[in-house]
Amino acid sequence: MKRHGYDGLPAHCFWKDSIADIAPAEIDPVVRTKFTLSPQDKIATAGSCFAQHISNFLCGTGFHFLVTESAHPLFADQAPAFNYGVFTARYGNVYTPRQWLQLLQRAYGAFTPAESFWPGKDGRALDPFRPAIQPRGFSSPAEAEADRRQHFAAVRRAVEELDVFVFTLGLTEAWVCRESGAVYPVCPGVVGGAFDESRHVFENFGVAETFADLNAAIAFVRARNPGARFILTVSPVPLIATALDRSALVSTTYSKSVLRVAAEEAAALRNDPRFPHAHFGLATLGRVAPACLAVMDARTRYPHALGASGRLYLICTLARAYDEAGDTERAFAAAQAGAGLRSARGRGDAAGERVRLVPAAPRPLSGADDPTDRLAFVFGPPRSGTTCSNRFWRATETSPRLARPSFSRHLPGRAGDG
Repeated sequence: MKRHGYDGLPAHCFWKDSIADIAPAEIDPVVRTKFTLSPQDKIATAGSCFAQHISNFLCGTGFHFLVTESAHPLFADQAPAFNYGVFTARYGNVYTPRQWLQLLQRAYGAFTPAESFWPGKDGRALDPFRPAIQPRGFSSPAEAEADRRQHFAAVRRAVEELDVFVFTLGLTEAWVCRESGAVYPVCPGVVGGAFDESRHVFENFGVAETFADLNAAIAFVRARNPGARFILTVSPVPLIATALDRSALVSTTYSKSVLRVAAEEAAALRNDPRFPHAHFGLATLGRVAPACLAVMDARTRYPHALGASGRLYLICTLARAYDEAGDTERAFAAAQAGAGLRSARGRGDAAGERVRLVPAAPRPLSGADDPTDRLAFVFGPPRSGTTCSNRFWRATETSPRLARPSFSRHLPGRAGDG
């Protein structure tokens, strides 16, 4: 007889046994799979920029990456520059489920956006829904229209021939045509077109909308290919920018949370062996074993041992691990190094990407920014970083006075207890 509901559960149900005490490279959140892939399965891909890594992996491991839109053999060496073979068809990045659904509808003539093409330089034309696939754009609207017809035929062929569809959810924020509701992959004016506040409106999709769009897109494909299986993944890549007046970190957290919940709900709704749960995504590791922490720290100090993306992930994880271990100085040094690395990547600074992780003293505040005479309230649930915040402020010369109200004893995590 069980002593409680957790008695006898396997190791993967417990954070300490399956995450905290495991080397980062050995962590595997996949407990079981609903189906397996074979080299004969025709696998189609679509989604955000992170989905390109899935395509590359499939090509390099002997699986059948389905490509229905290929460059002419005479121009095979230029194919990647023109976005051939990056995904199954030449649709570019598809960031939101709404954009995916509308792509399917447009390919089958079920939806027609109000904007057809954007004017480019020297009479050239850009596809508003694939603005970056053609360097310098198409030579004319006629060429763009002919390419779009070919593209839609390739999308239809992919839908009807695929065995497995891998879709990577990337964003919840989007810019939408006010007239037709068409979703653009990027804000008009960034890559092409002209931004017009009277015509272009910002949307930030919630769980209900994302869930509904996912279900509609899956149903659309299954209506034309009943045997199609799906794998949903959530991109770990943060937002480049947010249109909301708040930190990009907050918007990134919101977007990834919404996408993960919507994917989980879509999979749970079907309870279908052809529809596995999503397993991609960043996760904080919690308290890391000392031996693993030492290995992680050592790897960050050899810039050439990892690619920039892998090193950024490792440094951010290391910052959290040091925080959990109570080493505030190293936690902030790692966080600062991660911010510097991300900034260097944004500038295309290869030398900056190889900068070593070194501690830096916090910048003292003065003048109008001096917070020393202000009360600061630090509160939050357990494991939310309140202890790290308190230690940081107390270690700073210009530390504000930390308030400790009498009612704090009734909170689940008092200041300094988290």
